Amino acid sequence: MSLTWANLEQLARRSAYARITEILLSMTEQERLAFAPEIEKGVKGLRGDSWWDQGDDPAVGFALAVIACMPTAARAAALLNRRDMRDRWGSVPDRFWRQLTEARDLEWLPDLGVRLAARLPAKEAWAGDWRFVARMLDATPELAPATEGFVRGWLVTLHDSHGKCNPLAGKLRSSPYLDVLLPAVFEIDGLGGALTGGQWTPAGWVAKAPFPEAVVELVTEGRLDRATILAATLDRLVRGDRPAWLRPFTELHDALAPTLDEHTAAAGDYAGLLAGAPSPIAAMAQRSLRAVDDAGRLDVETLLETSGTTLQRTEKGLVKTQLSWLEKVARRQPDRAGEVLETVALAFGHPALEVQERALTLIGRQIRRLDAATVARLADASVVLTGDLPARAAELFGVAAPEAEPEVVALAAPAPAAAMPPPITTAAELATEIVALLHSETSVGWERVMAALVALPADGLSEALQPVLDRHEGDLNNTYWYGTFRRPGHLGDVLRRVMTPGAVIKRPNTIKEPTGPSGVLVLRLQEIADRITVEPTAELLATPTRVDGSLDAAVLLERLARLEAADRKPWPVDFEQALLRVPRETGVDVLTGAAELTSVAGLRFAAWLKEGGLPDPVSTRRVQNAKDGRYGYGGTPPTGRRVVAELEPAGGGDRFPLSDRLFGLTRGPKIEWYSGDFAKPADIAAAALPHHREVLAAWALPTLASVADIDQRGAGKALPLIAECAGPVGPAVALAVAYVLGARDEADRLAAVDAFLILAAGDEVLAVSGEPFGAAVGAEIGDLCADGTLKLTRVLPGLTDAHQGGASHAVWHVLAAALPVLLPVAPRGLPDLLELATLVAGRIGAHDEIPGLAEVAARPGTSRVTKEARRLRTMLAG
Repeated sequence: MSLTWANLEQLARRSAYARITEILLSMTEQERLAFAPEIEKGVKGLRGDSWWDQGDDPAVGFALAVIACMPTAARAAALLNRRDMRDRWGSVPDRFWRQLTEARDLEWLPDLGVRLAARLPAKEAWAGDWRFVARMLDATPELAPATEGFVRGWLVTLHDSHGKCNPLAGKLRSSPYLDVLLPAVFEIDGLGGALTGGQWTPAGWVAKAPFPEAVVELVTEGRLDRATILAATLDRLVRGDRPAWLRPFTELHDALAPTLDEHTAAAGDYAGLLAGAPSPIAAMAQRSLRAVDDAGRLDVETLLETSGTTLQRTEKGLVKTQLSWLEKVARRQPDRAGEVLETVALAFGHPALEVQERALTLIGRQIRRLDAATVARLADASVVLTGDLPARAAELFGVAAPEAEPEVVALAAPAPAAAMPPPITTAAELATEIVALLHSETSVGWERVMAALVALPADGLSEALQPVLDRHEGDLNNTYWYGTFRRPGHLGDVLRRVMTPGAVIKRPNTIKEPTGPSGVLVLRLQEIADRITVEPTAELLATPTRVDGSLDAAVLLERLARLEAADRKPWPVDFEQALLRVPRETGVDVLTGAAELTSVAGLRFAAWLKEGGLPDPVSTRRVQNAKDGRYGYGGTPPTGRRVVAELEPAGGGDRFPLSDRLFGLTRGPKIEWYSGDFAKPADIAAAALPHHREVLAAWALPTLASVADIDQRGAGKALPLIAECAGPVGPAVALAVAYVLGARDEADRLAAVDAFLILAAGDEVLAVSGEPFGAAVGAEIGDLCADGTLKLTRVLPGLTDAHQGGASHAVWHVLAAALPVLLPVAPRGLPDLLELATLVAGRIGAHDEIPGLAEVAARPGTSRVTKEARRLRTMLAG
C-alpha cells in the first residue's frame, strides 16, 4: 500500500503512528523517495493555524514520514527544523523511529543529527528533543556540535529523573558525549543554570544530582584529568556569570580541594576573584590566598594591591576578614607594617561605621610601631571617618579634633512636567497612533487619540481606521474580561460609532462599574462612544496641557468660552475630569475671565477656581486581616495583616458625581490581593488626579503593598508618579512609601527612593498633623517592621540611598519616629538601622532625644545592638 498526502495527514491527526510506520515499511525505497516531494509540498503548505484545526497535532506523524522518505539530510533537516515540527521532536516514538531508520540504513543520519543539533534552542532545552537528535549521533559522538542548545539538552537529560534515578557520576561515565561536551559546560556562559535546581518525580520534588561530586568522582578514578578540570573551573569563575550560575563551579572548586601548590600557581586568579567576584566566590578566593600567604608564598605587594580593592567592597564579613589578615601580616613583618596599615586605612572610607571602627582600632593596636611620617599620613586619611570616629581618630593620632558642622544639602525640586505633544491633525496619523497605543498604552497616547477622534472631521476617517479595526479586531472588540474593563475594547466602540453613526454598542451586563482613577479613562471612552454622533462637540475640555495630566486654567477658560459661544453644553464626565486637572491656585486674570462666563458650566468653573477646587477628603488608616490565611493568588502577608487607607469626602459645596466616587473609598476588613482600581500603566491613573496624590495613594495601596508583604514585583514604579503629583501628603502616601521601601525587588525599592527624594525636595507636611512627611513614614515603618509585616533589612538600603542622595533631614525624621517602636522588639537589621541613625545624625547635627535609646545603651554586654545604641547616644549628646 502506498501513501498519499491526504491519508498521511488524516492518520497523523489521529496519532495513528503505528499504522503510518506499517505503511511506510511496506513501501519500497523507490516509492518512499517518490513520495518525498509530496511531503515537502504538504508540510510547507500548511498554515500556521491549521496544525490543530482537525484533530491532534500531526507533526509527529509528519516527522516519521520525513525520516522514511527524504533522500538527503539537508532536505530532511529543512522540514524537521520548521518551528511547528521542531517543537514536537520529543514526542516521536522511539520504536517506530528505529524501525524506519534501520530499514533504510541511512548513511546520512549523523549529518542530519548535526544539522538538527545546531538548531536546538539555547534557552529552552528539553530532554525529549535532545534524545531525538542524539539517536542520530550516538554512534559518532565526536561529530556532536558543542552548541549551547545541544550541551544544555545533554545536561537536562543527565539530570532527568524520569524512571530510575541513577547517580550522575554513572550517567556521565557511560555517556558517549562526555569528552566532547563537558569542556563546553565550562566555556559557555549561562550553563551553570542547568546544573542547579531539581525536578518533580512521582515521589515529589527531587534535587538534581550533585554535579561537583560527580565530576570529582570521575577525577578520582582517573576518567577525567584533574589539572584540566581545575583549570577550567578557575577559568569559568574568572570570566564570571550570574552568581547562582557560578555556584556549581564554586562547589566543584571546593570539592576538588586544591593543594597548596595548585593554590600558589593560581594566586593571580584568586587575587582577581577576591577583588571583584560575587561574595561566595570572593570568600573562596580569600581562603585560598590566605592559605598561600600562611605558607609564606604570597608576596606582600600582591596582598596590598588586592586588599585596596577588597576593602571597598560592601560585604562587611569579607572586609573584616581582610582587615584581620592584614593585621596578622603587619605583626609578622614589622618592617612592612607602615605600608600594611596605610592599606588598612583605605577602610576609613567604607560606608559601614562598624568597618571604619575596626580599621581604626586595628591601627591603634599597631601605632607604636609606626614612624611619625606614617602616623601623619594616617591622620590625613582619617578625615573621611564618620559618626563618632573623627574624635577618636584625632585622639589616637594626636591632632586637633575636627569641628563638626551640620551638612546642608539643598535638594532640587522636580522640573515641571513637559508640555503635551502637538495634536494629531490627519486621519492617517490617527490610525498610526492608535496602533502604537494598542502596543503600549500611555496616558499621553490616550489623550491625543481621544482628542483627535472628537476634533477631526468624520469624512475620511473610515478609510484610515477600517484597516486598524480589521487587523486588531481582538483587541478592539473585548470591553470586559475577567472582572477588568479593557480600554482598547471601549476604544473600538468609539471607532465603530465614528465610522458608522448608527452602530449599536453592546456592553456586558455587569453590576460592576469602572472605579478608581484608572476607571476615569474608561468612563470617558464610554461617554465619547455614546455622545460623539448624537451630541457632537468640537473639542474635549479635559485634554491636558502637560504630560502629567495637568490642565492650565487659562486654556480651560478658552475652551469653555468657545463652547458657550456655540451654545453647547459640555459632556459631564469630560467637564468634571477637566476641573480635576486644573491646579488649585490660578492667576487673577483667569478668575476675572471665569467670572464673565454665564452658562451653567461656566458658573461652576468660576466657583471651582474661587474655592481652590474640591476640598481634600479625609484620609484614615484601615487595618485589614486575612480571614482564613489565604487570599487571591498571592498568599498572605507574614503577619496576616495589611494597612491601607480609606477616604471620606469633605462635606459642603456643589456635588460632582465623578469626584464623589474618587474621593470616597471604603475598604473591607479582608485583605485584597490586587486592586484593579489602579491598573497598569500607572500614568493613566496618575493623570486623572494630578493635584491629589493622597487620593491616588489610597487607591493604589493594595497594589503597592503587595510588592512588600507578598513579594509581587513591578508595581513600585507607580510611586514616583504619585509623589510628583501636587496636593497634601497623608497616611496613604506615608504607607505607600513605607511598603515600597520594603519591597522584595530592588527595582521597586529604587522607585521608593525616587519618590522619597521627590517628597523631601518639596518639604511636604502631613495635612492632618502638620508633621514632616518623614515622621509619618517612620511611624509606619516602625509599626510594620515591629511585627514582621515588613522586613527591616529590605527597608534599610533605601533609607541609606535617600541619605546619600541628600535627603538626610527627611531620613532623620523617619529614623526618629521608627526607632522608639523598634528598639523594644529588636527586629533583624536593628543594629544597621542604629548605625545609619548615627551617620545621619552626624551629618545634620541632630541632638534629638530618642525614647528607649538610653535603656538599650545601658544594657551590659557587647552585643552589636547595645554597641550601636551607645554610639548613637554619644553622637546625639554632642
